[in-house]
Amino acid sequence: MHLHFTATADEHLNRLPHRLQVRIIEKLELYASQPDPLQFAEPLTGSFEYRFRVEGYRIFFEVLNDTIWVNAIKRRDEAYR
Repeated sequence: MHLHFTATADEHLNRLPHRLQVRIIEKLELYASQPDPLQFAEPLTGSFEYRFRVEGYRIFFEVLNDTIWVNAIKRRDEAYR
């Protein structure tokens, strides 16, 4: 699968410390390289979105046409407000 960040997700990623940015990108690339990346994801109730967990952050995304569209990256304590 391909990996694509929305402008919002890209902005969220750029605000994080570099070490965490690298960790999140590496993890997303690992998931995207798997035959079924959704096996590592949790579906969100009432939405077409899923989420991955990376350390204390949640990565919200959708899958469209063999592409993972990352919509947002939020701290766990702020993710569900």
